[in-house]
Amino acid sequence: MDNGEIEWRVSDATVPYPEALAWMEARATAIAAGKAQECICLLEHPPVYTAGTSAVEDELRDPQFPVVRAGRGGRYTYHGPGQRVGYVMLNLGQRGRDVRCYVHALEGWVIAALAECGIRAYRAEGRIGIWTDTPSGEAKIGAIGVRVRRWVTLHGFSVNLDPDLSHFGGIVPCGISDYGVTSAAALGVSISPAQFDAALAGTLPKMLAAIAVQQSA
Repeated sequence: MDNGEIEWRVSDATVPYPEALAWMEARATAIAAGKAQECICLLEHPPVYTAGTSAVEDELRDPQFPVVRAGRGGRYTYHGPGQRVGYVMLNLGQRGRDVRCYVHALEGWVIAALAECGIRAYRAEGRIGIWTDTPSGEAKIGAIGVRVRRWVTLHGFSVNLDPDLSHFGGIVPCGISDYGVTSAAALGVSISPAQFDAALAGTLPKMLAAIAVQQSA
């Protein structure tokens, strides 16, 4: 499926993290060379912990699953079944070269897609990620982690639809220990991967427009 010049790819099977990482890096290189379209890829991984460039070893509390160095910004995070992961490969060289603008638009995209599915989510100043309210207080429902190489974006976001939340106990998610992690299912909202993918597709034009508006501001 194409959304303008952007290829849209969806995997119905779980994809091992190292395999997805290698494919994404190769695709980003091809985009930078003008040999491939921009691309958004949506998938799930088998259970894995990934370490960003700011990962701190003592935040790896009890590694129940493999740990992979990801090369993205940020610290430790968890990926696994029940979580929607989006890898976003856009050419910022043709979109204003504003990384902060891009990250803000990416956050807004995830928040808008969750709203389409009945969940109010938001940014929290001073805290990385996508947040929502639970009966016990604020909790993280999505993670953002990006890298930009030759002005092409890599990595992207993950959103907790219905993962095993106990798996986050092996790390300090994104280095934030004072708040919990939640999911759509824990909030009593059932969201299938296909439903969330459709919400992302429907709100993608707003995300791209947000980049364009902020570039022109």
